[in-house]
Amino acid sequence: MKIQPEFQRSNRPELQPVGDESTTTSFTSVAPREPIEDDTLLDSYSRTISAVVNRVAPSVVNIRVEGENQRGGSGSGFIIARDGFILTNSHVVHHGRKFEVTLHDARVFPAQLIGEDPDTDLAVLRIDAPNLQHVRLADSSTIRVGQVAVAIGSPFGFQQTVTSGIVSALGRSMRAESGRLMDDIIQTDAALNPGNSGGPLVNSAGEVIGVNTAVILPAQGICFAIASNTAQFVVAWLIKEGRIRRSAIGVAGQNVPLHPRVTRFHRLPQDRGVLIAELDPHSPAARAGLQRGDIIVGFKGQTIKSIDDLHKRLVAAEIGVPSPIMVLRQTEKIFAMVVPEELPRPQS
Repeated sequence: MKIQPEFQRSNRPELQPVGDESTTTSFTSVAPREPIEDDTLLDSYSRTISAVVNRVAPSVVNIRVEGENQRGGSGSGFIIARDGFILTNSHVVHHGRKFEVTLHDARVFPAQLIGEDPDTDLAVLRIDAPNLQHVRLADSSTIRVGQVAVAIGSPFGFQQTVTSGIVSALGRSMRAESGRLMDDIIQTDAALNPGNSGGPLVNSAGEVIGVNTAVILPAQGICFAIASNTAQFVVAWLIKEGRIRRSAIGVAGQNVPLHPRVTRFHRLPQDRGVLIAELDPHSPAARAGLQRGDIIVGFKGQTIKSIDDLHKRLVAAEIGVPSPIMVLRQTEKIFAMVVPEELPRPQS
């Protein structure tokens, strides 16, 4: 029995085969690559993060909230205008009756709640203070997965905290505390610490791409932010009217599957709809002739597959506007005209 000797690793250049397997194989030497210095990469990354923090940190504030029975909490926010407007999360200020803002230079000012929207978890406060530095909201439609994301917060008890990572995913959806579905959510692995809710998520240019809002506690590195384009829309309405106006048709719905025969017969593009489980007798839906047990499958020519789809269509622009709605009543397809009314302001 012959024992094959072990071949020792040599210092000669690595050889790789060249050419088709059917031909005689020749070899060419591969020149060793120049090593990339980790220190060079780390220094460049560090300089980027430091520049972002230096630009944005002076605009990040701590918000202390006093609620009922002197109970309260705190969170973060950031200045979006020189005249003192501050953007934060609705859940940070909700049910608060007194607000106090601490700036990066330790100045403390009382704040006024301008408005909040629990359905997007956003709120606007205002302080009367000189020499304020504000941030710029970026166009979140230009965000790309993999780009640098920096989360900055000002939790109570600490001046500021900074974490960095990347944009992990775009277009996520999550539930607000009000129960409505929030769309266009940014997922990032930049860790969010307690008290960082309401702080900015920033790109490498120092522009705000999102408002930090939530973290999935059992998971590792899964954090969420409300996209800056959503924030710009909501902020404009909160400053103008103190709230976001939405419309309603006066039904309580339930997502249900459609019978395959019904969808084929009516050539419907979906397999689900919204069952009218409850109907206010004085509602726009009742006046339009809709009944309990009807299944909503279309609104203004748009497919309705879920309650969330219906909520998306019932925006402020639909208030008082006659709109065609399509429902299934048993096996019959029925069209009606409904005139949505303004959704009542929620009681705080």
